[in-house]
Amino acid sequence: MVLLAVLLAPVVSMAQQKSVSFGIKGGMNLSKFTTGEFVQTRLNANGSPRVSLDGRVLRDNISESLDTRTGWAYGIYARFGRNLYLQPELMVSTKNGAIRIERDIDGKPTTEIVGLQMTNFDVPILLGLKGGPLRVVAGPIVSFRISDDQRLREALRDYTTGTINDAFRRASYGYQLGGGLDLGRLGIDVRHEGSLTEVSAVRLGTDTDSKPFNQKLNSWQVTLAYRLF
Repeated sequence: MVLLAVLLAPVVSMAQQKSVSFGIKGGMNLSKFTTGEFVQTRLNANGSPRVSLDGRVLRDNISESLDTRTGWAYGIYARFGRNLYLQPELMVSTKNGAIRIERDIDGKPTTEIVGLQMTNFDVPILLGLKGGPLRVVAGPIVSFRISDDQRLREALRDYTTGTINDAFRRASYGYQLGGGLDLGRLGIDVRHEGSLTEVSAVRLGTDTDSKPFNQKLNSWQVTLAYRLF
C-alpha cells in the first residue's frame, strides 16, 4: 500500500494542479469505406474466359458505394497538460459502410449494395492545443479489430482465395484531426479520421497476379465527453 501511494502521488498531485484529467466519452461515427475499381474476369475450369451466348466476356466488378453509414463510439480518455497537452484514448468504435458489387451472370448484369460493419478497439494518441474553451487536436490512431460483419465475408466468398478473417487480423493505422469545445466538465469534439493503411485487403481471383481488394476508411466522429477529475 505504501508503494502504491508513492507511485500514485505524482499523478494525484498533477491532477490537483489540473494538469492531468480523466473522463469518459461517447458519440457517433459517420463512415464511408473507399475502394478502388476491381474487375474480375470469370474463368472456365480450363482457365479460359467465360462468355455469354452473345460472345461477351463475363466479368464481376467491386466498387465503393457513395453511402455514408452511422456507427457509434464510447470509451475513456486522459489528458496530460494544460494549453499544450497529450490526450490518449481507448475507444470501442463501430464503423459502418457499404460496397457495390456488380455481377454479370449469364449476360444479365445485376447490382447489389452490401452493407458492412467493423467494431474496433481504437487507440488515438493526440496532441492538442487549447486557448480558452476552444481546442484543436491531431495525431495517429491504431485500430484493433474486434469483429466484422458476416455479410461482407459471405459477399466476397466467390472472389477471394483466402478468408476475410485473415485480412482483418492485423491492426490498421490512421490519423485523426479536429477541434473541440470545453464547457466546464463537458467537452464536445468533432474529428475527421482517415486511413494510412488498408483496413482490409484480400486477393481476388485464383492467380498470384490478381489485384488485391482493399478498403480504406473516411470517417467523421462527433462525441460528448464528461471530465471525472
